[in-house]
Amino acid sequence: MLQYDFEESVGYWITMTSHFYQDALNQELLPYGITFRQFQVIGWLVYEGPLSQVELADRMMIEPPTLVRILDRMERDQWITRENDPQDRRRKVITVLPEAKPVWSKMVACLKRLRKKATEGMTPEQVQTLKVLLAQVQENLGANVPELESS
Repeated sequence: MLQYDFEESVGYWITMTSHFYQDALNQELLPYGITFRQFQVIGWLVYEGPLSQVELADRMMIEPPTLVRILDRMERDQWITRENDPQDRRRKVITVLPEAKPVWSKMVACLKRLRKKATEGMTPEQVQTLKVLLAQVQENLGANVPELESS
């Protein structure tokens, strides 16, 4: 039989927590007709600014053809626009449109509810420690981690 001490693995706890967090966020968004993938698109664009389709697919950890279907719907709903890059016509740059503001407000409300639920029973100091520890893991794995604000 194959063996592994999953519960002793930091990766196990991070992966499972991420899975449950994403599922919970999806459940928060569904009543508004918003998918987790649509949230990811707007979230990455708000966080980083305009991105190419390839860059956005990379951030979302999906294949570019999968992203195209998501973007088609979002462009139809006038949440985003895709335009040719003036320096490279083969490259499409995605930008959030002002029309997405009401849906972004709903997303933010869902995120705040989920943040509260996920940190229930934790002190502000414990939440800060969790963020610091997760940032350290990211840094150890080669990520460029932004400075955390002190609580």
